Amino acid sequence: MTRRACDGTGLLGAFRAAVANLEAHVEEVNGLNVFPVPDGDTGSNMLATVRAALTEAEGAGPMATAERVAAAASFGALMGARGNSGVITSQILRGLAEGLAGKRTFNGLDLANALDGGTRAAYGAVAKPVEGTILTVIREASAAAVDAAERSNDIESVLTVTVDAAEKAVARTPSLLPILREAGVVDSGGQGLYRLFQGALLFLAGRPPQLAAASGTGGPRPSVLVAHADEGFGYETMYLLQARPGESLDVDALRSYLESIGESVLVAGDHRALKVHVHNERPDLVIGHGLGIGSLSRISVENLDNQARDLREARAAEFTNDASAEAAPVPATPQPGAVVPAGRPTTAGPATAGASTTGGHANGTGPDPGSLPLAVIAVAAGDGLAAIFRDFGVSRVVLGGQAANPSTGELLEAVQAVGAHEVLVLPNNPNVVLAARQVAQMSDRPVAVVATRNAAEGFAALLALDPTKDAAANATLMTAAGRAVQTLSVTTAVRDATIGGTRVRSGQTIALDPDDGLVAVDDDSQAAVLAAVATFQPGYELLTIYYGDGADLASTEALARQIGEVAVGAEVEVVHGGQPHYRYLISAE
Repeated sequence: MTRRACDGTGLLGAFRAAVANLEAHVEEVNGLNVFPVPDGDTGSNMLATVRAALTEAEGAGPMATAERVAAAASFGALMGARGNSGVITSQILRGLAEGLAGKRTFNGLDLANALDGGTRAAYGAVAKPVEGTILTVIREASAAAVDAAERSNDIESVLTVTVDAAEKAVARTPSLLPILREAGVVDSGGQGLYRLFQGALLFLAGRPPQLAAASGTGGPRPSVLVAHADEGFGYETMYLLQARPGESLDVDALRSYLESIGESVLVAGDHRALKVHVHNERPDLVIGHGLGIGSLSRISVENLDNQARDLREARAAEFTNDASAEAAPVPATPQPGAVVPAGRPTTAGPATAGASTTGGHANGTGPDPGSLPLAVIAVAAGDGLAAIFRDFGVSRVVLGGQAANPSTGELLEAVQAVGAHEVLVLPNNPNVVLAARQVAQMSDRPVAVVATRNAAEGFAALLALDPTKDAAANATLMTAAGRAVQTLSVTTAVRDATIGGTRVRSGQTIALDPDDGLVAVDDDSQAAVLAAVATFQPGYELLTIYYGDGADLASTEALARQIGEVAVGAEVEVVHGGQPHYRYLISAE
């Protein structure tokens, strides 16, 4: 990669370094989970996604153009995307690839345009974009890149500004999303994206990936900006500094001075012209120093403590409205032969007779669709839960869930493996829904997603399946049936946190609703479960306890007897779920 332009080899090197930098910080990103549960996996999902992208990009060949490398990375990310953060990352790479289409090499303006395309692709992939997430980070970073490229059209300057803007955006996510502020963390997906950009910039500078800082407490240690996200930055001062005729600017001296009086210092450019950015309490010093060594233009001073928040929210709302007005982009069609169709011919799911109960990841050669009208595919974490789905007669059980989200490619293989005109997918996890919906856009047959949040909702949804209706109609009915079941999950807090205004200490038992809202917390496991069950709306007839990691049959039966004493009139059933991380999944219907 040169200073002003980049070819395919340089792009591949930068992407390789970006992946390595995220890998060096993957536990930092995982540790930024809002909830103190033992399965924070945003960093792992993003890393798996970009690793798949890198593998595909490296297969493009040593002489591949920038267009070819970007397209290959996009396809690899599309098929390897895991979790919501991975799917959004894959869409950012898709936008980048579209922006670099037709280019053997690219400059700063090309990069900025591609990043802007990545922003729009990412927003288009989310039905209801939420600010204060990775979406905010890519939007603000790409906007800064466009602004920088219009002033200095070289790769290094544009990427430097992009990294700085991404870091600032991450640090400000708690001001846009109250749940982050309450938990005392920044957005994990946004931090992962910042680390990717940072790795690419380190490659430009000829430096290795930045090692993650050690932490004596075991928690993440993000950048200074992240650590002080709630403290404000005083004033943000920016300007364009140009050398006087016959003079040169001393870039290093200017940077050293600004670092002595402020934070988040950015000095991008060369001895002729520089873009300056700094946070401090004395913008007069920043401007005065610039006037002493050159001429200033495009001066901007913003009070970050008061004005910036309103401005960011207004811009976010404006952008979200614009994005929602556009048609959602359709992911690129998989390249022929890139994904081997899965599975020997199987029959359809519970809507038909003779359904296959073969579970696990699909493999082999797939049939032509059409042997049966409707098939069902379910995602399950734990051998016990998977066995129940097989007993329901689903056509494929894809193993995976918390901390092990199946990729888009794995779900697509499962869809291609079943012999049916239409397919229903039960994600059974909020972090699998986006990947499932992406598969629905990629499939060669109608695929409808039933947005179940856990396995218990999935079982209830299957009971509502009507074999006389098509997949789309069933998805509506089954989603409603799944949401009609009351459920909660029980695990152990892995760190101190505040959830919904309630303090949680590491080691306590916590019970969460399907949207991760805190239902109960207690030092005593049984007391926490009983308190959580007491929050169920009365009138249910059957309460089922699916036990997993950290529980056994004997202790669960004892718990069931205690619940039976307070859940008067309801039958209490114990089932082996085998789910990782969560001691119990409990449903009431």
